[in-house]
Amino acid sequence: MLFKRHPHLLAATTVSALTLLPAALLSSCQQKQPAAETTATPADAPAPATTDSAASGSRKYLARPLVKDIYTADPSAHVFNGRIYIYPSHDIETGMPENDNGDHFAMRDYHILSMDSIGGKVTDHGVALDTKDIPWAGRQLWAPDAAYKNGTYYLYFPVKDKQDVFRIGVASSTSPTGPFKAQPQPIPGSLSIDPAVFTDTDGKTYMYMGGIWGGQLQRWRTGKYDASKPKEQEPGPQEKALGPKMARLTDDMLTFAEPVKEVQILGQDGKPFLSGDNKHRFFEGGWLHKYNGKYYFSYSTGDTHLLVYATGNSPYGPFTYQGVLMNPVEGWTTHHSIVEVNGKWYIFYHDTELSGKTWLRNVKVTELKRRPDGSIETINP
Repeated sequence: MLFKRHPHLLAATTVSALTLLPAALLSSCQQKQPAAETTATPADAPAPATTDSAASGSRKYLARPLVKDIYTADPSAHVFNGRIYIYPSHDIETGMPENDNGDHFAMRDYHILSMDSIGGKVTDHGVALDTKDIPWAGRQLWAPDAAYKNGTYYLYFPVKDKQDVFRIGVASSTSPTGPFKAQPQPIPGSLSIDPAVFTDTDGKTYMYMGGIWGGQLQRWRTGKYDASKPKEQEPGPQEKALGPKMARLTDDMLTFAEPVKEVQILGQDGKPFLSGDNKHRFFEGGWLHKYNGKYYFSYSTGDTHLLVYATGNSPYGPFTYQGVLMNPVEGWTTHHSIVEVNGKWYIFYHDTELSGKTWLRNVKVTELKRRPDGSIETINP
């Protein structure tokens, strides 16, 4: 999740195209969705598509939205029992003004999507978890992730507590689509946003988390949360950039088995990136996957709107920067996941094709292609 800070960076975002959408779509995104499952027939993603935009004329898109009856973003995709499950944010229109705290991202619940194959029909399984059912939650239910272990499915979510501090919570279910029951308290030691959960081939599971600016990561620089002077807490341009945080999870998947650590992301010169290097430094939206024994940590650069990746030999890092994974999407935010399906790799991501508004997004999928040396080809969305 990120938010608008510099209006001049919004050149890639089109003027709202909501006038082109049926009224039913607009109303459906402002009302609580029923829990009953519905099946949506998407455009055949990831086939190329074309859509009109009031600001940019005719624009070609690499893929089409997976669902069009609700707004979705930040898709975390997994394959459970041979079926693809997508755990996205559920964007809604609240009328909140855009600001540096991301208050206009005021999501309240999660809908889980699934499909039996890439390009197949997508099922919306209804509300899986609502803010009102999280005992410690205050507001803003942002980008989640999910995992499976020992017969139970776990949904990890960031939400501000009643003191307006982002924490990571966990909820569980016997079904990958929920409903999920939240634990009474957030995970001790958790902080910030964008949990990404990775289970290695040895069965150990790790969580990666963090996002600067509205994600509040910069407020934890001293090891304790500091609500004062938020604009001044981000490191200066010549200081070392903040890295994401990570920790191994306990076998019951409900808490951390070790103290939270910072993940090091290094340049090709072996040095950490500086905070002012906003084309390379970590901003938010971390994701880890493993390919041919190598660990790939990918993330968003935020205000430069790139998805980039770095590689390492351990889930703890350090990770060395390798290049751009995906060029900027339409809209201010960019957030993704990478998953293997039947021997091919795919990236799930979002843009604003349906609405033209950066807080009303839609999830998409396209194939991820690698070169023989394992490096990833840059995607133009």
